[in-house]
Order: sequence, then C-alpha cells, then structure tokens
Amino acid sequence: MPENPSDFSSSGIPFFDQIAKAMSASGPVQWDLARQFAMMSTNISSPEPNVEPTTRISVNQLAQVADLHVRDVTGLPTTTSMQSPNIEVVHRSTWIHHTLAAFKFYFSDFSAPSIDSPNDEIGSELAASDTNDMDAMMMNLTKLMTPAMLGMSVGSMVGQLSLRAFGQYDLPLPRLPKTQLIFLARNCEEFAKDWSIKVEDMQMWLLIQELAFHAVFGVDHVRELIVDSVKQHVAGFRPNPNALGQRLSNVDLTDTNPAEIIQKLLGDPTILLGADRTARQKALAPVLDAIICAIVCYVDRVVDVVAGRILGKGAQISEAVRRRRVEAGAQDLYVEELFGIHLTDAQLTRGDQFIKGVVDRAGESGLARLWSKEGNLPTPNEISAPGLWLERINL
Repeated sequence: MPENPSDFSSSGIPFFDQIAKAMSASGPVQWDLARQFAMMSTNISSPEPNVEPTTRISVNQLAQVADLHVRDVTGLPTTTSMQSPNIEVVHRSTWIHHTLAAFKFYFSDFSAPSIDSPNDEIGSELAASDTNDMDAMMMNLTKLMTPAMLGMSVGSMVGQLSLRAFGQYDLPLPRLPKTQLIFLARNCEEFAKDWSIKVEDMQMWLLIQELAFHAVFGVDHVRELIVDSVKQHVAGFRPNPNALGQRLSNVDLTDTNPAEIIQKLLGDPTILLGADRTARQKALAPVLDAIICAIVCYVDRVVDVVAGRILGKGAQISEAVRRRRVEAGAQDLYVEELFGIHLTDAQLTRGDQFIKGVVDRAGESGLARLWSKEGNLPTPNEISAPGLWLERINL
C-alpha cells in the first residue's frame, strides 16, 4: 500500500484493488489498513515535526513531581521501581501508531460469523430460516470483508481520537506494553490555549490523571478483569450481512474519493457490529459500566486531591476536561459501541456519589480496598449504594 494516505488516488492502483488485497490477509482486523485510514482521517500527509526537546524535558520533570503525589494518595506504585515512569511525549502520528498497537489484543477473540455455526446467533437464525442464495452470498461476503472494513473503521476512529486525546487513558482501558506512558503535547497545548489555562498547569493536571490511571491499571487483577470483559464484548459482535448489502447497494463505486466512500460505508458502526447487542454483551454491559465508572471517578478524586496540593487551582481545569469528556462526538460513540464503555452524565454522577459515599463512611483507607484484592470492585447494584459495597467487603 502507498506510504502516504493521499496516494490512494494517485498511485495508479484502483482503490478497491487495495481493499481486495487487504481481504486476503489473515486475522480479525486488517491493521495495515487501520494505520492508513487513521492517518487519512487526520489529514497527516507529511511527517510531523518532532516534539521540541524542551517540551519533552519539561513534561518529564513535571511527571516526577506528579508521580510522588499520585503514589502517596493512591498507595499504589506506578512502576516496578521507585523511579518515576518515563513519559514518551509524542505527536499525533506516533500516538496513532501506539494506540493501534495497544488495541490489537482486544480483538484476539473476534471472528466473523459462519452460516453453519450452531453457536452463532445470526448463523443459527439464517440456517433455521428459508435462507436463499443471496443470504448466503452476503454472509460470505461479510465474513470476507469484515477484517478489512473493521480495520478501516477502527483506523478512522483512532485517527479522529488523535485530534483530541491527551495521553493514553482518554479511553480508560489498560494497554500494552504495561510500562508505556505516552503524552500528546500538541493537544494539551491547544486545549490550554482554548481555555486560557497556563500550559504548565495543564500539563501537570493531565500527568496526574495519566499516572493515576496507570497506577490503577497496574494492579494485576483489575487489569485482567477489564481486559477479559472488553475482549468478551468485542468477541460478541456478529456483523449483519443484510445491512451491509443494503449499504453497498447505495454506494457509488465510481466515486474517486476513497474517504467519502468509506464514510458512506462505515458512517454507521452498526453496519459492521450489528444493531443489537447479543445476550452475552447485554449481560456484560452493566458489569463493565460499573467497573469503569468506579475507576474513572476514583481517578477524578485522586486528580482533585493532587492538583489541589500542587496547583491549588485545579478546579477550572477539572471542569473544562470533564465537560469535554461527556460531549461525545461520532468517534466516541463508536468507541462505546466497540468496547462497551458507556460514560454518561448519569453514570458518572452515580460513580462520583459512590466514591464520596465510601470516603464518608470508611475514609481513604476504605476507598483503597477497591484494589486490595480480586472481587472488590463494585457490582452494578453497589455503584448506586456504597453501603452495600462496604457491607460485602466487611467494612
């Protein structure tokens, strides 16, 4: 494939020939296409300038201060040593590279449906119905196209996220490698300018947040629970062959603009992922919501405490960042649909009340019990009733 996304139309190779080649690749997601479409969606057509060395030095100096306070407040390590983590300060294209690599293992159990699979919901329905040749053809076409189309769709999503992400935990999920921490300096600087915030204060606030997430996701049983739950959610998708066929029939294949073609095909993620959640996904959803909500709201508390110590005026930044968090764009909705993460205003309010309720009843030591052993994270019922959680863990 062309190294530059803009070369899709100038390489002399028809766009859909590229897609056909991608379909022949193995794996649940075509990650090379994901990279190409991530770059295309951000209009990065040439190498970005390196991050200024002074910015790299400044961020890591601030991180050393933030790390000491995060360790103190959480009681959790951020590295396997007493040294602060090294923060890799990156530009958008490098953030895209790391993020796509970090998401790969979440798709390891994903597979397209098969008509004759007795355990597949869509396959069973088709086999039990009066399946005609067109149904079978569209099912096979869907199975063939899913890795390429999912690669394009995930890539476009990640590309759009790179325009606004601050680090690696804007999407609150554990990543690989476990030791890595990345920071997108340009987005931090642009956000600070938009909100009239001092850049150094903005950097410090965001570093506190990243390090707090990093500490929580460094707890092995917490990490494993989230990873397993999200992988099960992703694996539960069953592409809808009829919806894909209808969408394909409405696309002008003579269009020479590949970005517009993909937008028409993939603008609605349910074309690939299915309009309805499976029974397994419905069962997982409230459990995953409660876990992620508790973690996000715990990190919010840590950030408020540490920022209050260091900055003395973190409230303005907190308000700006958290307002931005609930103003979901199209890419955020796709992320929610794909990974099963739904951070609504109502859920975040419940999570915040849960954290405050635990602290009011059992203090900071009670709150620390969230991470002390496997099984201590709140259930969907407990996230709305901290007293129930405290009773269950015998506090």
